[in-house]
Amino acid sequence: MKILVLNSGSSSIKFKLYKVDRETGYFSALCEGQADRIGISGSTIVRQCTGCDNKDRQFIDLPNHKTAIDAILKLLLESGKGILESLDELSGVGHRVVHGGEDFTASVLVDRQVIKAIERNSMLAPLHNPPNLMGIKAMQLLLPNVPQVAVFDTAIHQTMPQKAYLYALPRIQYTNYKIRKYGFHGTSHGYVAQKAAEALGKPLADLKLITCHLGNGGSLTAFLGGKSVDTSMGFTPLDGIMMGTRSGMLDPYIPLHIMETQELTPAQVSTMMNKEGGLLAITGKSDMRDIVEAAAAGDKACNEGIEMFCYRIQKFIGSYIAAMNGVDGIVFTAGVGENNPMIRKKILENFGFIGLKVDDRRNNANETIITTDDSKVAALKIHTNEELVIALDTYNLIKGIPNIKQATPNVER
Repeated sequence: MKILVLNSGSSSIKFKLYKVDRETGYFSALCEGQADRIGISGSTIVRQCTGCDNKDRQFIDLPNHKTAIDAILKLLLESGKGILESLDELSGVGHRVVHGGEDFTASVLVDRQVIKAIERNSMLAPLHNPPNLMGIKAMQLLLPNVPQVAVFDTAIHQTMPQKAYLYALPRIQYTNYKIRKYGFHGTSHGYVAQKAAEALGKPLADLKLITCHLGNGGSLTAFLGGKSVDTSMGFTPLDGIMMGTRSGMLDPYIPLHIMETQELTPAQVSTMMNKEGGLLAITGKSDMRDIVEAAAAGDKACNEGIEMFCYRIQKFIGSYIAAMNGVDGIVFTAGVGENNPMIRKKILENFGFIGLKVDDRRNNANETIITTDDSKVAALKIHTNEELVIALDTYNLIKGIPNIKQATPNVER
């Protein structure tokens, strides 16, 4: 059986096709790619098949999401590529949906009520949920008989206690307007937490873990008893640590002060905090690879940016250790977390007091466990795979549907 995973943005759609082996239950990726500049001139589709060094790029007019998904499906059917012989081979389609609000605590099969709830929660994620829905509705039109599954970034954080998710605002702001902490990056945090537990040889429910998803966007999550009990992103993905272009947490009066004294609109201040803040604001660069390289060459601003970035992460880790009354493991994932040993070591250098000691050889070699054997607290580097999580959830939800022969789910090789 084959499962297609879609991540629909406002002007792009990422896709990845998985095959599930009926005998072993292993998930293997067949191909992945992205449709870009949807609704904009110069639109393209890029695809790379597993085992191929070269990427196929097509310049094609993509006026809307339905056209883009139709083009993706035709690309998967392209003769001579050996990916799909027929669309009947697709057993299900999994969709990333950013915001499920309080409606969803897990992934769900898409029906009319689910679509209404995603639409209702669009007010909480106006830049993300509408294009996510475009992908779902386009696929329903093109493949009406194929089950669709919605996988929510926010779902895993619905286990947070009230003391963690409520803001100190008049109660009506929560009861009537649903203003609260939601958290994001849930598929990544949940996946790497489980993988870290496997690497440590213990059940996730028996561990206290802090997962650090550090990419261009970034967030941390505290796992206690196998559940998310706190996370750094809040009502929106703007809150929390300093990111590539996002400011992270601020004194809440700063945006109001800027609007009052500089005569800027809310939209202009939003752009400042979301697209002109973070590492970009401090260093002039948003990619940590460029920042590290410039810092090594003596760039003062880039060194300051690294110091600020690591310091803010250290503070969140420290607060979560206090909140959970200890920690067993600190997990790094995503682009920066997985690929930058220097940043990992710098973040961890303040945690010797809990018995954590970085093993430089392991850390520089990007091994899974990067602390010494005698460390009381482990630090780990785990490769995240959000697409696989979506594929697994899709598999688990469609396996009860008649006429779909299933295998026992396992991990991607």
